[in-house]
Amino acid sequence: MLEIEKAEGLYLFDTKGKRYLDLISGIAVSYLGHSHPKVVEAVKQQAEKYMHLMVYGEYVQSPQVQYAALLMKHLPKNLNSVFFVNSGAEAAEGAMKLAKRFTGRTEIACFDKAYHGSTQGALSLIGSDAMRIPFQPLLPGVNRLRFNNIEDLSFINEKTACVIIEPVQGEAGVRVAEKIFLKQLRKRCDETGTLLVFDEAQTAFGRTGKIFAFEHFDIAPDILLLAKGLGGGMPLGAFIASKEIMETLSNNPALGHITTFGGHPVCCAAGFAAMQVLLASDLIQTVKEKEALFKKLLVHPSIKQFRSFGLIIALEFDSFTTSKKIIDTCISNGVITDWFLFADDCLRIAPPLIIEDREIIDACRIINEAIADATA
Repeated sequence: MLEIEKAEGLYLFDTKGKRYLDLISGIAVSYLGHSHPKVVEAVKQQAEKYMHLMVYGEYVQSPQVQYAALLMKHLPKNLNSVFFVNSGAEAAEGAMKLAKRFTGRTEIACFDKAYHGSTQGALSLIGSDAMRIPFQPLLPGVNRLRFNNIEDLSFINEKTACVIIEPVQGEAGVRVAEKIFLKQLRKRCDETGTLLVFDEAQTAFGRTGKIFAFEHFDIAPDILLLAKGLGGGMPLGAFIASKEIMETLSNNPALGHITTFGGHPVCCAAGFAAMQVLLASDLIQTVKEKEALFKKLLVHPSIKQFRSFGLIIALEFDSFTTSKKIIDTCISNGVITDWFLFADDCLRIAPPLIIEDREIIDACRIINEAIADATA
């Protein structure tokens, strides 16, 4: 176990001064790296103005308003109402409540090997029996479908309030939705009056080569979930929908979703600053080239499959034992990697977008050496 004393840019530093290249970004959080000066300055400035006030509409808080406006500027017109919360799990909870409230329906469809958080509601959607069963009973009326299986879309019907899906399943080991599957899913939701929810906690803010992953598929969700990178390193989540849909949480009861710290002004200031830096840079345009460099350099007979969608990458091996040996060796040699919840035979790579070719080359050399050592 590492004790980290400082983090800056691409690197973590332990209490002995050893440097580690961060290839997982705190699980897709720190897309600008750690302690970006613009983000740190925004946090300081906002903390000096005010921190927590109250979030039930009594006060206009400019960090929330500014950040919501920036997000909406880069989203489809139907996603024009932002509800800030504390985390991705709470965003999933809010979306489920919103879908039930708007449609008047009670059933929810989700997918095998999905991950949307660990609260009881979000846990009801999780695509793992091992993680779900010990906490039952959970939410009733949850139907689990097979990912990328068009036949299963027939189970979506007039009782289904919403379908929640990751366009790229992160914890399944980077499983990308097929474009035709998402097109048919959108069509089926439209036919049945079901809301389509995209969970982009891990895939937003340039990680796939576009600001939001759904842009690759030429469709838009009815509700979008954001978290992880949303706060620029601070805790923040959001569910985003149309004003028409979102307004159903404003009556009967008046406070349809309550969150004391949701949209904390310091977190919103940090996220706003980070997104401004991202948009002013060419980082998103470099993602595909960096992905290609990883793929070119990470070559070994023991790699069963290289799966990626931008800078979210999985290297599949024959077992968890093998992947764990490789991960531990990488960490010992100064490169932070990890595995996936539902694909522990895979090594996770999701570096800050600021990573340069020279760091990719060094990281791949260390990973390849670790693979060779573990499989010798």
